[in-house]
Amino acid sequence: MRKLAFLLLLAVPLAAQTPEKKQPPTTLRGVLLEQLRTTHDQEDWFVPVSTAVDGLTAEQAMWTPGKGNHSVGQLAYHIWYWDQRALNDFKGEKNPKFDGNNNDTFDKFTADQWTDLVKKLNQVLADWEKAVNEANDEKLAANASLIAHVGAHNAYHVGQILYVRKQQGVWNPDKGVK
Repeated sequence: MRKLAFLLLLAVPLAAQTPEKKQPPTTLRGVLLEQLRTTHDQEDWFVPVSTAVDGLTAEQAMWTPGKGNHSVGQLAYHIWYWDQRALNDFKGEKNPKFDGNNNDTFDKFTADQWTDLVKKLNQVLADWEKAVNEANDEKLAANASLIAHVGAHNAYHVGQILYVRKQQGVWNPDKGVK
């Protein structure tokens, strides 16, 4: 009995030092914001896009692993393009005409756009977070699938960005994904 009491006394300080486990969100707004934030700039289960594109030069952003494969810049442009359109839809704003050719959402990227594109990508993701945070419950419920798809789409393409960077040899594994 004394041994058990002694062990319990030793365990109390250890338990007090253990970091608290992050609690998952319990509301629709919380889940959607978590998805958007973890694909934007909060590392969680995977590397967010802000980290994935950080530190690349325009020349590196243009590199492609071969015919038919996209560069980091093309992937970032594609994410920005669709996130901006979806956000405009969510906010009830008009989008520029789209001819239906998804290849254009990759192929309109140029090296001259890189620095501005990174800023625009981070801005549209911040704008998404703000819009979801400020939306009423009815609007969130009506658009939950759209917002969830934005997060899933972003995560998918961030994975591609990391793969391209690893192929190119310009990914620091200390930032995640060894």
